[in-house]
Amino acid sequence: MDSHFATELLASRTSRALTLPVKQEVSAFADSLLQMLFPHFSDTAYYSSDEVDGALKVLERDLRSALRPLEQQMPYTAEEIGVRLFGRLPEIYRMLWEDAESIYNGDPAAESVDEVISAYPGFLAIAFYRIAHEFCALGVPIFPRIITEIAHQRTGVDIHPGATIGRSFFIDHGTGIVIGETTVIGDQVKLYQGVTLGALSVAKSLSTTKRHPTIEDRVVIYSNATILGGTTVIGHDSIIGGNVWLTESVPPFSAVYHKSEIKVRDSRVENMLPDYVI
Repeated sequence: MDSHFATELLASRTSRALTLPVKQEVSAFADSLLQMLFPHFSDTAYYSSDEVDGALKVLERDLRSALRPLEQQMPYTAEEIGVRLFGRLPEIYRMLWEDAESIYNGDPAAESVDEVISAYPGFLAIAFYRIAHEFCALGVPIFPRIITEIAHQRTGVDIHPGATIGRSFFIDHGTGIVIGETTVIGDQVKLYQGVTLGALSVAKSLSTTKRHPTIEDRVVIYSNATILGGTTVIGHDSIIGGNVWLTESVPPFSAVYHKSEIKVRDSRVENMLPDYVI
């Protein structure tokens, strides 16, 4: 092995090890926090509020440890981030219950809220997003993006932690959903699989601008719809049909749909058969 490469590799690893969080620690914290909030993800039993309080203190300690490498890049110390994050935990917890209830109430296939929390990928993606978003709001770099990428890998739902999402959020099925960094989503919004809330341009010079759409309250967006652009606003109480491509705003109470042509013919007529070659 080339000794110069070994030296180069060591220098790169050493410099970054001091400024990057350990991904396993980030993942362990996110999983442990979710397990603490919802027994659906854990087999640990607690028998008193003192035990719960003690477990939360251990989690806060673990968070401080995981954040240490980032301290020079954060506006607060690791201790302050821990205090602020755990101070917000009751509100995060309540919002997640509202999300779960929204999914249950909106999905005829859901048998209980407990089933939603235990088994629905949409809920898992939302839960990781809400945790990550708090870190993002506190100015913590990298850490929140790792959390949402864990959810992306597990569920197929890609939500940037910088997105702003209101209460009672409903993701149905979930696979292939993409929600960009500057997206703003109101309350009681429902998204189906394959929806993209993206940007019209990926130019790096636009990184500090609003590049993604605003979705107002009680909007339903059906599968594979694509809505792009920072000035695009979907008015409240609108319905966006499947496969719609939108780059401009629509007013409240709009029904937007894509019209396609479907042909039915007799497959027994040989000269009418399509020539499929794979």
